[in-house]
Amino acid sequence: MLPAIYDFWFQAFEAEKAAGQQGWAHVFSFLNLFQYITFRAAGAGILAFLLSLMFGPRVIRRLISMKLGQPLRTAEEVHKLAELHGGKLGTPTMGGVLILGSVIIATLICARPLNPFVAVCACTMAACGLLGFCDDYKKVREKKSDGLSSRTKLFWQLVIALVAALFIYYKPEISGHGVDASRLVNNEAGFMLGSGKPIGIDAICFPLFKTPLLELGLFIIPFFAWIIIGCSNAVNLTDGLDGLATGCTISTALAYALLAYLAGHYFMAVEYLVIPHNLYIGELAVFLMALAGAGFGFLWFNCHPAKVFMGDTGSLAIGGALGTAAICTKQELLLVIIGGVFVMEAMSVILQVGSFKLRKKRIFKMSPIHHHFELLGWHESQVIIRFWILSIMLALVGLAILKIV
Repeated sequence: MLPAIYDFWFQAFEAEKAAGQQGWAHVFSFLNLFQYITFRAAGAGILAFLLSLMFGPRVIRRLISMKLGQPLRTAEEVHKLAELHGGKLGTPTMGGVLILGSVIIATLICARPLNPFVAVCACTMAACGLLGFCDDYKKVREKKSDGLSSRTKLFWQLVIALVAALFIYYKPEISGHGVDASRLVNNEAGFMLGSGKPIGIDAICFPLFKTPLLELGLFIIPFFAWIIIGCSNAVNLTDGLDGLATGCTISTALAYALLAYLAGHYFMAVEYLVIPHNLYIGELAVFLMALAGAGFGFLWFNCHPAKVFMGDTGSLAIGGALGTAAICTKQELLLVIIGGVFVMEAMSVILQVGSFKLRKKRIFKMSPIHHHFELLGWHESQVIIRFWILSIMLALVGLAILKIV
């Protein structure tokens, strides 16, 4: 909406200027602000935050009235953890609809929704959110913590991720496929690195290296799908304590918003930082700031003791959005650092399962790893805040290594 208002104003302003007149466009010259990504990104974050605060109580009351309480695992399944989390029984879940709604509305108002980077991230987020909604609904309807079967969930995650990966690979504005060489050189399509050299969408950029070290060709499509699925599930695994996944989402989204903004500016990306640059990528910062703002607003109700849980509706959606954003900025591997808490949570589950199957021994008292620290005696709030601190530090480390010496 704001970009459309700017475009309309700019045409009127230029017409008045050519005619030597000063009409309404000169009076409303402040509308020139709507062209700047920084202004609209900040506006998207604030708007998403306010929308979450405004509609949060209504959404919570609605979820309670529909009796959509979070089913918990029994003492037979989780033993001592059932005692620690017993007070959470009946807390409404599926609060991720609040995050989704706030992000989508703020993006439609403040961003250019047809921008290919914004569109693919928003659509992936919505599709993963719908899958999570189906999973949450099955849990509350059957009063069990199982939800959709792992095969069903993985199948639909794979479908969503492959569609997003194919869009990224074949969309000319992103990949440069199907456009002439002059458009690539002039950066009207595709990515470029230092000295204005175009790079393929299949190139893998490594932190601290000026040039890509690997090109995967068509194999980049399953690689992209793996990132989206992995990130989606990693955020889902992290969402086990009040506000834990939400706080880590905020730091990760803010870091990638800055990355998208820098990648969209030729001098900062190509001449100074030597990171992949694309003419259209800066607009993604507006979407990511909306995600961060919605996260702050949701955290208002999700902080300990939580009044609402995001459920798979929120965690799968957020993970899908962050994974797609990492791909779009050509900083896929940096997600391992910036989203390090999510990676740590997912790896703890993989290591625990692998160790038990191979050695019949557990590495942790319980996985994901945040439950391990709970069972060690840390209070839930201690685990959450310390993981938030770790997430912020990892985001700063990820940003710090952008500059190539």
